[in-house]
Amino acid sequence: MRNFLKLRKNRTYNYSPRYYKGEGSPYKMEHKLDKYRSTAHTQRGLKNKITSAMDDLKTEGDRNLKLRFLIIVVVLIALFLYIIDFDLSIFLTS
Repeated sequence: MRNFLKLRKNRTYNYSPRYYKGEGSPYKMEHKLDKYRSTAHTQRGLKNKITSAMDDLKTEGDRNLKLRFLIIVVVLIALFLYIIDFDLSIFLTS
């Protein structure tokens, strides 16, 4: 019995054109920046994507990335609270 939750892998063929003298496959289509991305060739699945993204946050990027991310989140939360007209006086005791 087959497992219906797993996706079937496509067949691959090792065809090489007769007159092609370059490196790699001429039929391989990829983005220009894929060789610089660590998440471009990861395996499928949500867990693998999340773990690779967390590894990228830990190892790569500039120093102010976490601070910039925190500032953006705070601004978006403040904007959301302003839009819904949230009253901050419930936290103050008088």
